[in-house]
Amino acid sequence: MSQLISVAELVAALASPRPPVLLDVRWVLGRTDGKDSYLAGHLPGAVFVDLDHELAGHGDPGDGRHPLPDIADLQASARRWGISPDSVVVVYDDLKGMAAARAWWLLRWAGLDDVRVLDGVLPAWAAAGRALDEGDVVPDVGTAVLEAGHLPVLTIDEAAAFPERGVLLDARAPERFRGDVEPMDPRAGHIPGAVNAPSAGNVDVDGRFLPATALAERYKALGVTASTPVGAYCGSGITAAHDVLALAIAGVDAALFPGSWSAWSNHPERPVERG
Repeated sequence: MSQLISVAELVAALASPRPPVLLDVRWVLGRTDGKDSYLAGHLPGAVFVDLDHELAGHGDPGDGRHPLPDIADLQASARRWGISPDSVVVVYDDLKGMAAARAWWLLRWAGLDDVRVLDGVLPAWAAAGRALDEGDVVPDVGTAVLEAGHLPVLTIDEAAAFPERGVLLDARAPERFRGDVEPMDPRAGHIPGAVNAPSAGNVDVDGRFLPATALAERYKALGVTASTPVGAYCGSGITAAHDVLALAIAGVDAALFPGSWSAWSNHPERPVERG
C-alpha cells in the first residue's frame, strides 16, 4: 500500500462515495499559530490536529519533549477527527511533510492500515489551483478502536545499543548532529555511533518525496540495505518519523526512538558524541 497520495488522487478520492478523513497537522517548532493558519485556509473538509497536545504525551523531561500519547487519549482524538475502523486517512501540513509524518507514523503505530501523506502537502494543493476553505470543521464522531504497538519503537537502552547491530539515523540538521548548536535541549551532540540523515534530504525543492529508487540510494550511502536493522531519532520524535516514512517508501522498515535527543540529553549519565 502506498504511503503517499498525489493531489490528483486526493481530489478523486474526496469525490468518491468513501472519501478519506483529511487531517491538517499545521505545526512548526516553537510556534503556536497552527490553528490560526488552519482557520485562515485549509483543504476542504480537513480537521485540525494539534500536534503538541493530540499527537504527543507530556511527562518527565527524561521522556522527551514529544513522547507518545496514551493510546486511550489518541483513540479519543481519532474519534473526534471522525476516524472509524474502515476509514482511509490522509494527512498534510505546510512543512514538507515533517509534521504530517508524525501523524502518519502514530496512526500506523496505533493500528490504522490505510494512512497516507499528501505528497507535496499544502503547497502542492495550491500549485494545482485547488481551493481552500476557511473556518473550522467538526465531523461526526468516529468509532476507531486503536491499539498500540503496530510499528516498532526503541527504548533509550535499545537506542544506545542499536549501532552495534544496525544503523541508527539522526534526522536533525547537520549542525545539531555535530553539536555546533543546540537551541532546544540540555546538551549538544548526538547518540554515539549514530549517522546523520537530515529529514530535509528526503524531499525535493517543492517538498515532494524523492522517488523510491533515489531514497533507497540515499540511505544505502548511509549504510542502510533491505536487510539492515534501522532505527531513527531526531530532536523529539517528530522529524524522525519523516525518515521512517522515506525508508518505508524505499521498501525498508525502521524503528523509531520516540524520546529522541530530547530524552537522551536529559539523562546526564548517557554519553554524548560530537563532530
